[in-house]
Amino acid sequence: MLLIYTTEITSRVKFVFRQICTQILKIPIDFTNKVETFIAHDDMKFSYGFQPLGTEFFIKSHGLLFEHGISDLDIKVQDWGDTKCFFYTGEKSHIPYDIFSAAFYLLSRYEEYLPHVKDNYGRFTKKDSLAYQNSFLNQPVVDIWSMYFKNKLEIFFPKIKFEKSQYSIDPIIDVPMAYYFKNKGLIRTFGGIFSDLINLRFQLSYERFFVLLGLKKDPYDNFNWIINIQKKSKCKFNIFFLIGDYNSYDKNISINKKSFVTLIKSMRDYCEVGLKSSFTALENYSVLDKERKRISSILNLDVEKVRASFSKVNLPTTYRNYVQLDIKNDYSMGYPDSIAFRAGTSFPFLFYDIDYEVQTPLMIHPYQVMDFSLLKFESFLDKKENLQKVIEQVKQVGGVFTPVFHNYSFSELNRWRSFKTLFNIILESTNNVPQ
Repeated sequence: MLLIYTTEITSRVKFVFRQICTQILKIPIDFTNKVETFIAHDDMKFSYGFQPLGTEFFIKSHGLLFEHGISDLDIKVQDWGDTKCFFYTGEKSHIPYDIFSAAFYLLSRYEEYLPHVKDNYGRFTKKDSLAYQNSFLNQPVVDIWSMYFKNKLEIFFPKIKFEKSQYSIDPIIDVPMAYYFKNKGLIRTFGGIFSDLINLRFQLSYERFFVLLGLKKDPYDNFNWIINIQKKSKCKFNIFFLIGDYNSYDKNISINKKSFVTLIKSMRDYCEVGLKSSFTALENYSVLDKERKRISSILNLDVEKVRASFSKVNLPTTYRNYVQLDIKNDYSMGYPDSIAFRAGTSFPFLFYDIDYEVQTPLMIHPYQVMDFSLLKFESFLDKKENLQKVIEQVKQVGGVFTPVFHNYSFSELNRWRSFKTLFNIILESTNNVPQ
């Protein structure tokens, strides 16, 4: 066990040390603020504060973990090895940066509490992030810093054997619209036909008629393919269904359609089913509560996994609502248009509410790539190369690769034609990982 001495054991200290030491590095830890307890401990130990006690392993604190609330921080990002870091504390510390304060800043999404300009969907944008502005958005910096810290511990405590984190995948399949043409109802169907004709989309109109006549499969209906791939996979897919009421943002099939309810139930036999909360639910607690009860009723179990429409997360409100509804897992933390590490990590982490200075039971599962972010690469080879590059980054830190695909990503529509292959590349990425 690793004993950590610090003069003040704050909620921030416990949150970030447990994430780095226990969640990422698999090292059991304990805390003390008593010098005599620290001295008597005959296993691994180090002190964290403003001054070392003696010649022990020591990391100097920047001070952020002993503060409360939000303040306007002056952050200077510097190069460090193959990555970047901030909160420089000097060479007297065994690590020249306070990686725990820096990690807290990223994991708590400190910057998302600060004033910022939202995009058209009301979301925090990558351009307002410290990582984007300092060119480290494409690295899991918290995980890399953790590896640097582990290397220093191994040198200082050469007799200690450290467990190695194993790379894994946690695929997400989003279902904002289960079918392109089927089960839309008369008004939506005739409206679609009229729109096709007005806009001279004759090929689309032709395909719509064949699907409605049962002579062709709906292009978004790729659920049998998903099931067949799931049966062969070592990991469980997370599939999120949008069941909110129809509006200008959310256009899925009505929950009153028996075939849609049957589909949700059938996917539960193979995948982990969660709720894709509607755009309206993100700002309305009662709507979110209604949608959770609705999908829980369909599945006859308490649904504990949620993914927000458009990956919209408004901190801290969105996550507080999830906590209040006893939702245990969120899969919304990422940037839909970019391959990126929004919170600086590939590992799941608990939501820390800065306003209340409390660690909550809500586990955040950050995603690194969405299918839409791959569309900006024109050729299949470019898509594959960039996908493999981010997979390799996660592998190097023994992290969790979490991609987001949609049910229509596996269609034969032109823009999505290569995405079945890309999804298979992700699944195959675990084949050469020791079990």
